Formats: sequence, C-alpha cells, structure tokens
Amino acid sequence: MTNTPSGVLLDIHTSALAGMGSMPRHFERWAALAADDSHPDADLGEELFRSLLISGDDALIALWDRHLTAWDFAEDPPWGADSPARTDERRAVVYERLRFGTELRKALDEAVPVAKVPGATVITREFTPWYTPERAAARSFYWTAYEQKLRDKGWSEAAIAGLDQASRAVVERLTDPEQPTARQAKGLVVGYVQSGKTANFTGVTAKAIDAGYRLVIVLGGTLNLLRAQTQRRLDMELIGQENILRGADVTDVDSLVGVDYVGDDEDWPKFVRHGGRPSTLGAFDIERLTTRDNDYKSLAQGIRALEFEKRVPARPLHDPANLHHAAARILVVKKNKAVLTKLVKDLKQIHGILGELPTLIIDDESDQASVNTSDPKKWERGSTERTAINGLISKLLGLLPRAQYVGYTATPFANVFIDPGDEEDIFPRDFLISLPRPSGYMGVQDFHDLDDVGGGEGEAERRHVRGIYDSTGDRLQEALDAFVLTGALKCYRAAHGVPSDSFRHHTMLVHESVRMVEHTALALRINTMWHNAAYTRPEGHARLASLFEKDFRPHADGGGLPTPATYDELKPYVTDARRLINKGGGPVIVVNGDSEHDYSQPDLDFDRTPNVWKILVGGTKLSRGFTVEGLTVTYYRRTTQQADTLMQMGRWFGFRRGYRDLVRLYIGREETLGRGRNAKTVDLYEAFEAICRDEELFRAELARYAPMVDGRPQVTPAQIPPLVAQHLPWVKPSARNKMFNAELVEVRSPGVWEEPTAYPEDPDALRHNTECWAPVLGALPHAPVSLGVAGGPQYDARVGTVSHQDLLAVLCDLRWSAPGQFSPHLEFLLDAGRESGTIDDWVVIAPMQTSARRNEARILGHGPFSLARRKRRRGSLFGAIRDPKHVAAVTRLAGASDLTGSAAVEQHVRPRRGALVLYPVVESEPRIMSDGSVDPRDLVMAFAFVAPPSTAQEDRPLVRFRAIDSTRAEAATIECDDVPA
Repeated sequence: MTNTPSGVLLDIHTSALAGMGSMPRHFERWAALAADDSHPDADLGEELFRSLLISGDDALIALWDRHLTAWDFAEDPPWGADSPARTDERRAVVYERLRFGTELRKALDEAVPVAKVPGATVITREFTPWYTPERAAARSFYWTAYEQKLRDKGWSEAAIAGLDQASRAVVERLTDPEQPTARQAKGLVVGYVQSGKTANFTGVTAKAIDAGYRLVIVLGGTLNLLRAQTQRRLDMELIGQENILRGADVTDVDSLVGVDYVGDDEDWPKFVRHGGRPSTLGAFDIERLTTRDNDYKSLAQGIRALEFEKRVPARPLHDPANLHHAAARILVVKKNKAVLTKLVKDLKQIHGILGELPTLIIDDESDQASVNTSDPKKWERGSTERTAINGLISKLLGLLPRAQYVGYTATPFANVFIDPGDEEDIFPRDFLISLPRPSGYMGVQDFHDLDDVGGGEGEAERRHVRGIYDSTGDRLQEALDAFVLTGALKCYRAAHGVPSDSFRHHTMLVHESVRMVEHTALALRINTMWHNAAYTRPEGHARLASLFEKDFRPHADGGGLPTPATYDELKPYVTDARRLINKGGGPVIVVNGDSEHDYSQPDLDFDRTPNVWKILVGGTKLSRGFTVEGLTVTYYRRTTQQADTLMQMGRWFGFRRGYRDLVRLYIGREETLGRGRNAKTVDLYEAFEAICRDEELFRAELARYAPMVDGRPQVTPAQIPPLVAQHLPWVKPSARNKMFNAELVEVRSPGVWEEPTAYPEDPDALRHNTECWAPVLGALPHAPVSLGVAGGPQYDARVGTVSHQDLLAVLCDLRWSAPGQFSPHLEFLLDAGRESGTIDDWVVIAPMQTSARRNEARILGHGPFSLARRKRRRGSLFGAIRDPKHVAAVTRLAGASDLTGSAAVEQHVRPRRGALVLYPVVESEPRIMSDGSVDPRDLVMAFAFVAPPSTAQEDRPLVRFRAIDSTRAEAATIECDDVPA
C-alpha cells in the first residue's frame, strides 16, 4: 500500500464514476484513465480503497453511497441482467460489472448496505419510451440542483434514489416534449397523508423542465395559505435565488421592489443557489408568473409573458433547436374560479404558440374541487355539465393540446371513479403510481394494530392512542397536560444533544366540529382551562408528574433519544414549554375558514415564524393540504360518513423525527352520529381503522397486478375501478348513469393467502353455509396436532385432508353478501381443477384455542371446535379474519414457504396440495342447542386459503376481465341502459 492521500483517491474515484455515466463499468480501467494525467503514480489497488472504507472515510463513503444506491434503485436497466432493484442480487450484478474482489465487496456492503425498501407501484398503459437515462443525464440542470438541495436537508441517498426513480416513473410516461405530434397524457400519483407528495412533484417538475416542458401550472389547493406554501417550496428548492432576483442586487434596496423573500424570510440563505443566472451557465432561466404573495391575477407583463423567442423562427417551439434555449414559466395558482377564469381568458388571447407549447399541469390534492361532482341525471342529453373548477381544468387542457395532467392525492378513490370515457375529464387513463411509505413516516401501522384480531388493545394503540369514552369524561384537560409535557420533553431533548430543528414547532390540534360558532366557544373553553391549569403551582406539577409516570416514561423511545428518569429532572423545562406556548398573547389559535385572515395569522405561519407552539382549534379547513408542523397531540371527536373526508382529517400522520414516541391521539370511541331517531353511536378509532384497511388493500392490489406479463400490463388504469369495487362495495362511480364496462372474472393467487370477508348476515344463509361445510367438518380427526414453523409460534389444530373436487363442491354452494368478492377467486380454483398436474387436494386446518377463556362448541354434531370472535367493519364486510400466528404454518403447508415446519406440518406437505383454514366465527353470544352444538344461524363459517404454487401459470396474468357489453369491448364505460339483459 502506498501513501496516496485519501483526498487524491477521492478525486480519482469521483472522476472515474462520473465518466462511467449511468451504468457500472470496469472500475480499475476508468480509475486509471482518471489518474493518468494528474496522479499517474496513485495507488489504485483494492487494499487501499478497502482500508479507507473500514476506517470510515466519510467523503469516500458518501461518494460510493450515492452511486451504489443509484444503481441499486435503477428500474430495469439494460445492464441489470434482469435483477430486481434494491436486492442483494442487483448489488452482486453491480460488483461484477465493476470487477471488484470479495473483500472489497464485503467492505462496501458494510459501509453502504443495500436499502431493501419497496419502490413505487406503477399501473400503466403501454407507452413509447423516450426518457432514457442518457437523455435525462444530458439535460439535468434543475434536477441536479434539487438533488443537492435534498442532500443539504439531510435526505439519505436511499431516499433521494427512491425519489429519483418515482419521479422518473412519472416523467417517462408523459409525452416527449420534442415529439412533432401533440398528445396529452393523464396520470395520478397516490401518496400518504402528509407524506411528502410535494417532494415528488417538485422532482417531477425539475425533470420535466430539464427535458423540455416550458409551461408548468401547479394547482396548489383552495386557500391562499396552501398556494403560498407550495410557491415558497418550489421557489426555495427548485427555482432558486437567481431566478427570483432576476438580476436585482440584494444590497440595493431600490432594486428589490417587488422581490419577495429578501429581508422578510429568515430562510432566504437556504434557497437554492445556481451559481449565476442559469441562462449564462448553459441552461435556461425560470420565469415566475406568480409569487409568494401574489396568486395569478393577469399576466404581469401582459400577453408578452408567454411569448417565447425562437432561435429558428421557421420551426415550432417544440423543435429541439428552439425548445432548449427558451425560458420556462411556472405558475402556482389557487383552485379558485375567479383565478382560473383569468388564466383561461389570457391564454385564449395567445395565438399560435399554445399548440407548440409543452405544458405540465400538476394538480395537488386532485380529488378536492377538481373532480366533476355534478349530477349526470340533470345533464341534457348528449352533453356533460361540469362543476366550476373541473370545467376550467378541462378548458385548460383544451387550450393546451400538448398539456400533460398529473394529479396528486392521498385519497384516490374519487379520481379512480371518474368516467374514463370522458376524454375531456381528468381520469388517469395513462398511469396510476402508488408511492411507497417513506422511511420515518408515522402512518396507519403506528396507530392501528391491523394484524391484531383478539379485540384487545394492541401495541400501537397502547403507545399512541387514548380513547375518549363516556366513562372517561372528555379528557381535554389530560390532552392539554400532554401538550405541555411533550413540549417540555422536546426542550429537554434539545438541551441534551437532539437537533433542535425537529422541535422548532410544537402544536396540538383540536377538531370537534365543523361549526364555526362552536370553534369559538371551544377556544374560549381551552383558554380558560389553560389559565386554570396551575402549571406554575404544586397541583399542576403533581398532575404532570402523574401523567409522565403513567404514560410517557413507559413508552419513551429506547433507541437513543434522551428522556429524563424522573419528573424532577423534567420540571425546569416545563417553564420553557409554557413560555413558548404563551408567546404572542395566548395558547390558542382558531383556524376555521371564516376568512383567509385566519390562515395569514403570523402565529400560524410555519415558514416565517421562528416557533409556532400553539393549540389549533378548527374544522374542515385544517384537514386538507394544510400541513400542521410539529403536531404532537391531537384531540379528535368529529364524525363524518365520508371515507375520504375522514382520511384527510388524519393530520396525526406524518414525519415526527425526534419525538415520534411522544405523539398522542385522543379520539372519540363513543360519539353520536346523526340526530333524533336516526342517531347512533360510532367509534371513530374503528372508523379510521376500517378506512386504513381499505387504503392498504387498494395499495396491495395495485402492487400485485403491477408486474408485466410478456411485456404487457396485466391491468390498465381503466380496469382499476372494478378491482377497487371488490373490497369497497360502498364506493360508487361518480357518473351514476354509467357503469364500468369491465367485470373482474378471475383472480389467480398461487402461494398467496386469500381471505374472503363478505359473509352473509341472513340467519338462513348462515345456516345454509354451515351445512355446506358438514362433509369437511366430519373429515377432521378429533385429536389436535401442534403446528408451527422454526422460530415461530406453535398452536394446536385439528388437521385433515379433502380432495380438490370435494372442496369445490362446498365452495360453489356458498352464499355471500357481496358475491362478486369471492367469485373471481372461485373461478381460479375451478380453472386449476381443469388443468392436469396443478392441484390434487387440500389440507384443512381448524385452529384450537388453549387458553382458559377459550370458547368452544360442537358444529352440526362434530367437534368441539374453537369459536373465534370477529367484527364486521364495513357494512357486511368483516375486517381481518386471520390470526397472524396461523399464517406461517399454513403457508408452509401449501408449499409456498421455505421455512421448516413442525413434524405435523412437514408430514402434511405435498407438491400439489393447498391449505385452507376454517374460522367458525360468532359475532355475539351464540345460542347452544341441546346436543351442545352452536345454532348454525348464529355461526359464520369463515375461511382463508393458500393455493399451492403448482397452480401458477407464468404465461397468464393474475387477473382477467371481461367486457360487460361485448359489442363495445374497447369502451371504458357504458350507459346502463345499453347493458344486455
């Protein structure tokens, strides 16, 4: 090993990797080329490289982290040898191409582990690839600047690479901006509530303008505050100081007239700097047609603002000779009728250029205001009447034939059920992309124990959820105490080494009603409660000490975040927290949409106010698009029957770096919905859980059908509605006089746990189903055996086998509350029986409870069997049927797992054998007949099954559709009157 300085080696590696471009190549050769001129004697051997990695050379590790992660995340690269992204297999392909030895590979794996995280799920129509890695790399000025900004903000290379791939998936499905023929693409990107969708569309915008899109219209919410938040984010992270200043001298006050941010935004130094006007650096400038404080009013410089100078006048703007020298224009506009009407009016006055102008329309919260909600029954024959915002978006798309439309939302069902046959509407006909749950995000799984079926309090609920029952009182004082206590804990952590940026804002959200008069009364009540809380006196400290010991110390983060051992250690910081909360005159801010003034209060400006430590009282306007920074305690008691409305109110989802263990949700468990005779009691926590399950099922469904078969999509966006309808029977198409001309016929699920949930409620139907299972119940031996897999839980069960034909006889005769939910699975099982060599028989498992509290009964004279308690979560649909501890052994019994099972498991494993689990379910105390059998009218014979991998046929898609009206097989929707009888 020579004495080559680490800085020299870093320079060589940087040049070598840059020279490789977008693919890994023989590293030693490229390093030799890079060293040839300046450092011909440098030690390029693997031993020096490896020693620097082991010693923790930060700069060298960061460089390789960037490149290895980018290669790990690349989707279907031509050099990838069909290896899946983000796997050890992909990393091995990279090392082979770099020609690295075994010891160096180990050191790199230690320094830069493979980020085995899920990627985006893409449902797409076939498209013409144009956005190649080479083309993206050739013009990447704004993407490169944005990428560096994210690094400066502390994003990991894995997070950046994930965003890179997710934004690329969007851009490559837009139309090539240089393409001679005009074509519009429409898509939808589905994220999570408060999960960073803005980062994705900022990345999409950066890549799109680099590629040649020259007009970007961002529809940024329905409030000035939301629009301004989006404008500022784009200005800070993408557009940059030089494009904002446009030559103005920051030291000359007179030249700064009309320039925003300079002098009144403390984060101005953090705005992206390009190192000069981009047009002088070989790129192009961005002209803002809106600013932080000014929505679109009219074109600031008149119609000339959208006049593009062509280098070659005889050629259209989209010709490369003109396109890449023209400045881009960006507008961030409110979804407001007056604003969009002005924009449409001005565009109509521009002649000629609009047909040549590659345009990108980004619709944030695209299921709000953008969807056409007019009643089709009231339309005149042959016409479509549109709501105001939907109609104006449609006009924008009509005026801009090269416009691409991309909607962003966390609640996609309204967009998915837009009429796909309406060419002028915003149905995402070209692609639907589901973003993965980001690292560090607190979401559904952190507040709901989705796999728990015991009915008790699970770990997530125990840590974060505090139910409000009639027996507990309203718990508002406790929630207020929790807000003070968590503020003190944040101050304590900031004083003990945790970066204080995480604690800049500290908020509590109180959401009880949509009525503004009630907000005012509630704010007054909280103010009174605050002033009577005695936080400076012994009784107040005693209350905080009790809550700390009972709630916060037991659930404190064990992963390194400092937490005091006693309340006495925390007590000095309570004073600091109380001072910050009181700052500005009081602890409470009312935000209820009475006027825009509510949202422009200085105490509510998370961007420009150094510390927002407040209790926010509000309603609907706090529940959509508005990011409540630092949210730690939520007090939620508002009822609604609209699933997407309820989901958007989940402001407690989000990023909580440094304090996720402190987050608390106080939520109504016995709230009244409706009035008078129609009033009923609802559990809001259960309601959220039901919606969360729907969301997770929807995402899982998309992920399952996203892989191509023979290079073609299994499912297109137009076929998503019938897929969704299988588990969301309550969701109806927005166009009520139309139906989707696609019926889901078959769902193939080899090796996958399937769990029907649409069991009947009618007692006669329940008895019928129970009697159908009689032959199977009689085939189960009385003596239980122990099932399990190595390292997993063991449980007792009665186990027997039935032939495939005998099981089909049972399944074909069952009755369902929603027959369409199970029929596609039954079609798969019937089809498997027709193919020789695919399936022989089934092992049937009836798990037995062993606890002292077990509930057992005979069924039709057989048994006894254990009875499970389950709840219907959505109408007639049950939630989870399974018990999670059963899954591993059942999957192994079906041959769909490589885990080693117990002796009883392995004894029953066969190559062409499936596995079925019976769950006799009771919803309340059942009636027991004289022979000890449960009354079959009180019994739901639920089940789950795993078909053996032998039923897989690689040349067939996992789903199959059929056109309802076969004479119009290509139509996405049809008139109900046209459906054949």
